[in-house]
Amino acid sequence: MIYTVLAWVCAFVGLAAFAYRLPDVLRRRNDIALWALCTYFLCSGISFLVDLDQLRLHISAFFGLPNITSLITQAAVVVLTAAQQVVLVYWSSPPAEARRMARRRVLFFAAALAVLVVASFAVGPVAHSETATSTILLSIKHGSYALYMSFYLLICAIGQFETVRLSLRFTTMANRQWLKVGMRTVTVGASMILVYCVTRSIQIAGTRLDYDAAALDPVQWTCGSVGALLQIAGWTIPSWGIRITRARGWARSYRSYLRLRPLWWALYEASPDIALDPPRSWLRDLVPPRDPHYRLYRRVIEIRDGQLILRTSLSLEDFVRVARSLELPEDPTSPLGEALQVRAVLSRPPHERAERAERAEACDIPARPPYEDFREEVDWLSKVASSFDDLGPRRARALDAGLLS
Repeated sequence: MIYTVLAWVCAFVGLAAFAYRLPDVLRRRNDIALWALCTYFLCSGISFLVDLDQLRLHISAFFGLPNITSLITQAAVVVLTAAQQVVLVYWSSPPAEARRMARRRVLFFAAALAVLVVASFAVGPVAHSETATSTILLSIKHGSYALYMSFYLLICAIGQFETVRLSLRFTTMANRQWLKVGMRTVTVGASMILVYCVTRSIQIAGTRLDYDAAALDPVQWTCGSVGALLQIAGWTIPSWGIRITRARGWARSYRSYLRLRPLWWALYEASPDIALDPPRSWLRDLVPPRDPHYRLYRRVIEIRDGQLILRTSLSLEDFVRVARSLELPEDPTSPLGEALQVRAVLSRPPHERAERAERAEACDIPARPPYEDFREEVDWLSKVASSFDDLGPRRARALDAGLLS
């Protein structure tokens, strides 16, 4: 049951990856590596699809050849193994050298495939069963088919060993995060398929040595299926991984946008002119913007503008008196100090704020220079906004008393 589920998943994922990259192939017809990658996806999906227990007997009946699906699967595996090599050499080598290396690998696997096809019709599975796994387990008890399977496993092992070697090499060269992650995933998948080759070889040897290795069957098909799934995922990660990065960036910007909202809204109500795009309503300002990065950038600028406008309405003496009345630190350059300045000024009536701003020649409260790094500035203002919330309306009377004392 688990094997069937894994096989269906692998077939679907392989064909879905092929369909996803097919439009790129049609646009970039001269990209050999992309053609090879799509060939890999297609063959990977086919290798699992045709050998599904629900389809294999119907396919065999259509062609009139018992167990033809085993040959189709094995041929697809050889082709996808060659396709992997082409992708990796084109990604990790100069174009002229890549063409030579790719040609050599394609010729090797083409020759191996030709031998495999001829040998398959010569020996063929000599046992027939309703499931693909049981058919092979019964067939490898016969010497000719055991030799055939050994040759097939040798081809797979050579290909996957090269995939591990080239993937590790390319991982050290890759300069993009998701490309490195993808190559590491491909490496793990290839390593698991090598385990499949080893366990299947042990089963073959067990039949010649009168050792029942059927207990290894779950290990070999699990490693083969999961390894193939990891490789498909690894080859696609560079395409969709960047979307995860963008989504995380969007969510991070929107979260910061919301954190700054209480502080920004209070400053906006006190000085509406700070807003380049005034919100239509309090509720609509909560709706996720199409570009939260830009809106966050604007929010930071507008908060700083609002703070500068209000600073002229408060003196250092006023600030110290308010801080002492609330038993808070008297540091105006801390997040709590900046929040306290805003709360203290906003506790005054608008007309009083305007009068004090007109009388003040300059603000004598020391100011913290803005951070050069935008993310650091956002983190700082988030702390200010949090402190602003903590100094909420519950302390309004204490603020008034501190200013009036």
